[in-house]
Amino acid sequence: MTASVAGPVLEARDLHTYYGGAHILADLSFVLNDGEVVVLLGRNGAGKTTTMKSVMGLVRMRAGTVHLEGADITGREPHAIARAGMGYVPEDRRIFADLTVMENLEVGRQPERSGAPAWTTERLFGMFPNLAEMRTRPAGRMSGGEQQMLTVARTLMGNPKVLLLDEPSEGLAPVIVDQMAATIQALKAEGLSILLSEQNLHFATAVSDRAYIVEKGRIRYEGTMDALAADAEVRNTYLTV
Repeated sequence: MTASVAGPVLEARDLHTYYGGAHILADLSFVLNDGEVVVLLGRNGAGKTTTMKSVMGLVRMRAGTVHLEGADITGREPHAIARAGMGYVPEDRRIFADLTVMENLEVGRQPERSGAPAWTTERLFGMFPNLAEMRTRPAGRMSGGEQQMLTVARTLMGNPKVLLLDEPSEGLAPVIVDQMAATIQALKAEGLSILLSEQNLHFATAVSDRAYIVEKGRIRYEGTMDALAADAEVRNTYLTV
């Protein structure tokens, strides 16, 4: 386990992102502290995924800055951001269907990095025992929940300092959602800093320390999960369907 230290490990300031002429993110800022789990909450289409893609360099911002452990990574290519210590688990998983579980994991391998948990295939199989039982199975022959776990494990093979999880509970059976929550809690115990986007408030409450609510590409609320649980007006305004 790595020790947590005070201060932001990931900081985004005044992000502005467009899709064509559509202004998707406007003046969006957030901070993720070392060893913390922070959730971006909001309805579908609020801008949560665009925030993740902007931070990861998958979508070009027109303005704003992103710092990882104090280093300015604004405008870097996604592979360079990954090598700097950021892991990204997209909502659509993007596993290599024709490759086996072991081959998918090897694709994600990066050297160990200072201050980040170090992962091996055996450590990951301890955390994801279902994957251990299907090491030679092609990923395309796995269930959606198993593919989600594989995607997380493959990302962890990069030994990231910060992990971005986009809608990790989306479309999963309740028992798999519970397993995902336990996984996030275990990763936090390892010292990993995690930013996730979610629509499932119950899931987010189970795993997160703080929340930012995104609405129409802007941060509308920031607070602890306890404070959000006590504020019915905010939940009704921004999170109810």
